[in-house]
Amino acid sequence: MSFQEQDDLPSLDAFREKVLRHLASLLESHVHSWVFGEEVGAFINRENRELDALLSQCGSAAGADGVLAGAAHRCRDVRSALSLLVRERQRQWKENGDELRGLMLDFNRLVSELQQTLIDKDLLERQSQVLRNIILSHERITQWKEFVQEILSDFHKFFPFQLFFIAFTEEHGLSLNLYYMGEVGEETRHNARQRLSREMLARLGLPKDAMLDIEEFQVLEGHALDALDGVDLLTVAVPEALPNLEGVLGVGYASSEQMAAREQEIVRAILAVMVMVVGSSKALTRTMAELEYYSVHDPLTGLHNRRHFNDVLSDEIDRSARHQHPFVALSLDLDNFKDINDSFGHPCGDEVLKELGSILRSHLRKGDVVSRLGGDEFAILLPETQREGGMAVAEAIRNAVREARFHGPGGESFHVTLSIGMVCYPDDAESREDLLSGVDIALYQAKEQGKDKVSMAEALSQSLEISRRTRSHGERLRTALEDGRLVPYFHRIVSTRDGSLHAHEVLARLREEDGQIISAAMFIDIVEKYGFGWELDQSMVAQALAAKKQRLEQPDGQARLFINLSAQAIQSRGILNYAEETCRRLGVPAERVVFEILEREAIGDMTNMRRFLSELREKGFAFALDDFGSGYNSFHYLRELHFEYVKIDGAFVRNIVHSRVDHSLVKNLTRLCQDLGILTIAEFVESAEILDMVRDIGVDYVQGYHIALPRPAFD
Repeated sequence: MSFQEQDDLPSLDAFREKVLRHLASLLESHVHSWVFGEEVGAFINRENRELDALLSQCGSAAGADGVLAGAAHRCRDVRSALSLLVRERQRQWKENGDELRGLMLDFNRLVSELQQTLIDKDLLERQSQVLRNIILSHERITQWKEFVQEILSDFHKFFPFQLFFIAFTEEHGLSLNLYYMGEVGEETRHNARQRLSREMLARLGLPKDAMLDIEEFQVLEGHALDALDGVDLLTVAVPEALPNLEGVLGVGYASSEQMAAREQEIVRAILAVMVMVVGSSKALTRTMAELEYYSVHDPLTGLHNRRHFNDVLSDEIDRSARHQHPFVALSLDLDNFKDINDSFGHPCGDEVLKELGSILRSHLRKGDVVSRLGGDEFAILLPETQREGGMAVAEAIRNAVREARFHGPGGESFHVTLSIGMVCYPDDAESREDLLSGVDIALYQAKEQGKDKVSMAEALSQSLEISRRTRSHGERLRTALEDGRLVPYFHRIVSTRDGSLHAHEVLARLREEDGQIISAAMFIDIVEKYGFGWELDQSMVAQALAAKKQRLEQPDGQARLFINLSAQAIQSRGILNYAEETCRRLGVPAERVVFEILEREAIGDMTNMRRFLSELREKGFAFALDDFGSGYNSFHYLRELHFEYVKIDGAFVRNIVHSRVDHSLVKNLTRLCQDLGILTIAEFVESAEILDMVRDIGVDYVQGYHIALPRPAFD
């Protein structure tokens, strides 16, 4: 024992011996006193009886003298009293002797228990020291092999042992780590390996020929270990709380150093903690290795991911710049991949992506990099490759994918195609950002050319400039929305019969910070590209209805408001609830509001559009179809859907004076709408001649610069 109790225990034994010796001396003296009292009592009784007999004889001789008779009577009384005294004294001697013996036994037992308590305290102190070192070493938990050696060095100070081992079942078999607490020869190592591997295979239920992965460590220096053939093993199994780490962790002790049962319990308790710590360390190491792998790999295909591709691209730019080597970057995207997921399910789509990854790998050299960027988008980097070589690889991949046969969940076969964009460093671009933007532009061009194509970015510098300008405009538009600089202008719609005001169309205008007003035609494409449609529609609804509230009591207060909606607003359908709530709050009648939707937006999803119109009318709003006649299937959705208004595409109206075709189209579209009970509005009425002609054709309402210019307020 290594604590203060080592010095206390011998003094405790001496104290017990001293006290017991004194108690024994007292007991012995007590016994002697009791024996002496017995003898004195017996002597007095004997003498008293003799005296009593003598007095009796004298009394008889003297004729029963009264004095002698009294003396004899008193002797008998003394003898009776003495007898009572002796009996009481004997009883007290016996009780005192029993108590003294009991006290000696109790004292001896108390000292023994105190001694055991000190021993247990020593063991607990040693256990505490080991556990404290384990717990305080948690920051080393990921380096678990070195971490174990540090723990064992401290463990050995308090519980000396010769061998420690960790055994775990792995996918390939048994993993066994042996830690020697001193220097051992090769023969001893061999015997230890043989014995422990044999015992662990049996204990873990593994076949005898299972693959072994054995590592050995020497923890302490400076002293040699004896043969380990006779060591006794204490083992603790990995608990069920760590299901991914089956196995046994144990420590071996030399047979010459037998442990008491209590000491074995303490060691097992320490081992139970160690097995949790070491097991968790090993699990964490494995998890971190997996996280490190998946930080640069796609979990579905096993290819590298976008992060790794971008890093490699940056490195390749630096390397190629130093060595003046060209390289090629490819961007690949499956054509109509959504159809595969919709037709056969996402599991089938995942299988297609995995097979595609295998096809891509099979067409690349060692050193080429292929990555899955996300979804069905892939990228390839071809170091030290000219443009012609890159095109050859791209075409080979495209042809291989087109000819490959894929299978659905029911065994049905199908084919897929790829669109590929390509850029070459340094001819097309030199920075990572420009190369990535350029290859995306090239991929977009391949899609525009009909898909299943390989495209090189043409006029890349010009395309990049346009892309940057578009992005800049997008940021300006976002800022304008946040600052409230997208404002409504109101464009009159009048009757062709008498020129009376029928409605105002709400047009969005961008007010620049310098006060310049920008038409929606200049930024509407950016709104769609960057998904600002919902914010813009919400802003226009709120501002237009607030302006309408101020005019309700004016002569033109009953004119309707035509408000344009984006495709995003139609898909989310939340704009209707917002408009309804705003109308209710401001007191603007819902029947005064007409929502206007482009024809190309209306035909995208007929089922969704039908539900949208039903909800729109339930809330009291009306509906106008904008740019009617520009779609290829106008008659079909005129049959399927009902509209209150149709706005005839201004491209036809503008040319009706000079084009018999446009005149005929406007005339027949107007007649068709009249037959269906739909009101018509002609846009782009920019002259009196056009106004007269559309009036003669029978169009109900007109709007255009000949009628009025859009104004920032109702006029």
